[in-house]
Amino acid sequence: MRLKGKKTSRKSSHQPEPFRSPQESIPAARPIVKLEPRPADPLLFDFGLPLVRTYYPLGFPLEITTNSAGVLQAAEESWGKFQKTFSTPPVRIRLGVLPGSSSTCPPAPACRGQHHLITQVADAENYLVLDNREGFAFGWLTEAAAQKRAYLRYHFLEGAALVLLECLYLTPVHAACVSLDGRGVLLCGDGGAGKSSLSYACAQNGWTFLSDDSAMLVRQNPERLVIGNPYQMRFRDSATELFPELSTRSVTERLSGELSIELETASVPGISTTTQCTIDYLVFLNRYNPQPEGLLRLEGEQVLPWLRQVVCYGEARLRDEHRATLGKLATAGIFEMRYTKMDTALGLLEGLVRNGRVPAEPCLVAAGEF
Repeated sequence: MRLKGKKTSRKSSHQPEPFRSPQESIPAARPIVKLEPRPADPLLFDFGLPLVRTYYPLGFPLEITTNSAGVLQAAEESWGKFQKTFSTPPVRIRLGVLPGSSSTCPPAPACRGQHHLITQVADAENYLVLDNREGFAFGWLTEAAAQKRAYLRYHFLEGAALVLLECLYLTPVHAACVSLDGRGVLLCGDGGAGKSSLSYACAQNGWTFLSDDSAMLVRQNPERLVIGNPYQMRFRDSATELFPELSTRSVTERLSGELSIELETASVPGISTTTQCTIDYLVFLNRYNPQPEGLLRLEGEQVLPWLRQVVCYGEARLRDEHRATLGKLATAGIFEMRYTKMDTALGLLEGLVRNGRVPAEPCLVAAGEF
């Protein structure tokens, strides 16, 4: 017997679309936000610097990496004559050149340092950062700066390379350097003392020329070994009074504004040059209080404050190394040379080097007393 009851039915899971009158509109789809990608290399970390070349300033390897053929040409002008002397890991400079926002050369960079870092900043587009522990520097220049060859060489190539080399291997001395019979002499003095003129006169009279204004002590060498740039000399324009032959040379304006005569030593017949020598004597030039003329022996303690004035930056360890190296230099024979005429100076220097018989006590020895 079948039970009778109400008939049940399942509702469909599909709900019919609600009726919309023709006047009703369907809501528009929400627009998708458009994302602008940022530059892939905002720090120019991976910017292409395809040109790489190694040079040997003062005989030490230096690797230049750049995107500018002009940078390599400037480096060639500065260091193309040097040959490899020291087998050290290369110091490195990475220098990029960009168009820039100005067509004028920027001002001289301001230099600042802390710990092992040094910055050279001319403006927001022209700067250099140096890491003295790593022997590494990088920077950027505008095309306008790179086209000024003297500016590029002085501030961003030669200066940077010397700072890196000084922090790793070298100690500077403000002196010209010449040698005779294998004995090296540093001609010391402040700017205008006559270092360039006397070193040139020595080179014309049988001495071997190493540098005319600046020399570098090699710190790790057990001897008092000095290296320098023997390929070029610079004179004040007044040097033509002593050397009339220089009057035919062109006068150029230094970045400091001073006028100078630049002379390639290879262009002067008969001049002998060297890139290094050991130091036997330090001679401090005195043309301003020359009477009586002659050589006066000095003690190392008297000249160390002057020698150590170059120790003005770097970490404590580096400064200690500089001071120790200059202390070793001060164990050489040290003299003050008073003179007015170049012939007198040449006679005193030759007598010192070839005879060497100078009293140990501080008394004046005239040129004719050797």
